[in-house]
Amino acid sequence: MGDATMRFFEDLDRRGYDPLLAKSSGALRFDLHEGPQTTHWLVRIDRGEVRVSQQDMAADTVVGASPALFEDLVSGRENGLSALLRGDMTVTGDARLVVQMERIFPGPPQAEGPRRHRKGVR
Repeated sequence: MGDATMRFFEDLDRRGYDPLLAKSSGALRFDLHEGPQTTHWLVRIDRGEVRVSQQDMAADTVVGASPALFEDLVSGRENGLSALLRGDMTVTGDARLVVQMERIFPGPPQAEGPRRHRKGVR
């Protein structure tokens, strides 16, 4: 698993409350598949309060991707919607949670505005 992925989930868990998710509630599981091995990240959101674990539990939404693609997503080099439309990423369950969660992913490195600098916000 890549460093950017680990940092993303650790930072998300440390953040606790995120105002960009204040109207969101549900559980998302990210399944990062590499050959026969799958790493699971469970993100539980309760009106902006966020908790992260590595449990393989039932979730409202399950996102499947390769670890390399997820590294690109959390570093802003790739766009989640583009990856989904290309078929490089799968989503099952409540897709609204993915759209809401997408707000906290960083924007492209050359972008200006709040999403680009999201990483340092607490």
